[in-house]
Amino acid sequence: MAGGGVVAQGHVGNYNGGGVTSMDDFLMKFFPAVYHRMTDGSARDKNQYCKYDNHLLTLFTSSLYLAALVASFFASEITRVFGRKVSMFLGGLSFLIGAILNGIAMNIIVLIIGRILLGVGVGFANQVYIQTIDMS
Repeated sequence: MAGGGVVAQGHVGNYNGGGVTSMDDFLMKFFPAVYHRMTDGSARDKNQYCKYDNHLLTLFTSSLYLAALVASFFASEITRVFGRKVSMFLGGLSFLIGAILNGIAMNIIVLIIGRILLGVGVGFANQVYIQTIDMS
């Protein structure tokens, strides 16, 4: 098996391919208003995107991308001054802490902070990768 790991066998469940923001358990815990709008039938005749019309859900979704963008600017300077190893370490550490926070999150604030830290990790990794390509 390439890459190792475990592959699920048999029936895996009802996954509609929309990511975590379309999972019922996730929505019930962190975005109950969105979940109720989706299940009460009021959003049935609306555009698919209207079901997810919620400012906190939008903040949750976009926080990773915005954090990655901003972090890539800082990562560029850090990589230039301290080198790629330090930048990769900081990016990896940020990603690890973000993943832990997302895993233990009990409220939306911790979830968004974790998501921002994931974005910082992505921004650092992306910047180091781009600088590696430029050096080739």
